[in-house]
Amino acid sequence: MKLLLAEDDPMIGESMQLGLRQSGFVVDWARDGAAAELAVKTGGYALLVLDIGLPRQDGLAVLKHLRQAEHTLPVLIVTARDAVADRVAGLNLGADDYLVKPFDLDELVARVRALLRRHSGRGPGEMRLGELCLDPDRREVTLSGQAIALSQREFALLEALLTRPGTVVSRESLEDCLYGWDGEISSNAIEVHLHNLRRKLGGEWIRNVRGVGYKIVAP
Repeated sequence: MKLLLAEDDPMIGESMQLGLRQSGFVVDWARDGAAAELAVKTGGYALLVLDIGLPRQDGLAVLKHLRQAEHTLPVLIVTARDAVADRVAGLNLGADDYLVKPFDLDELVARVRALLRRHSGRGPGEMRLGELCLDPDRREVTLSGQAIALSQREFALLEALLTRPGTVVSRESLEDCLYGWDGEISSNAIEVHLHNLRRKLGGEWIRNVRGVGYKIVAP
């Protein structure tokens, strides 16, 4: 899944981006509020990790504009402001959760995963379809009880399809899940990853709806 990180501190931003990427997320990083707001409007993000003290436009203004525009993107505020009034202001403007700096990267990842589950309507833990099981927290996939070794992008692709089982997902949406601003996308990248995924799971799991996209179904 692709996340947007809005953070102006270079060291903190680099650490957060690295930690989230190591947990399997694609992460674009905006260094100021205006860039973050523009990115939300143009990119297919699953969640925004938003610092309050941003230059050009502070995080609360970004959040206010998004909610005024009826944008439902989940927002996790991260900030050094630990006063109750600041937390209440963020939540009242439409933030979904609040994390005070300094924090452990494991907690950041756990909060992000919890918000994504809540937003998608899933319960905690595993995603299942027939004999196929994907555990986002453990980064594990099993089929009929047998572990399946997947690359990071194969895992992300399968997770994106399992989020909406039986529903056609466009090629463009899958690309958005796999690649950030600095990712180079070859013309057949999605097809290559899908080919490898089908080889490991079995060709009957993932179906191509010609001219529309792909969907995952239980055989």
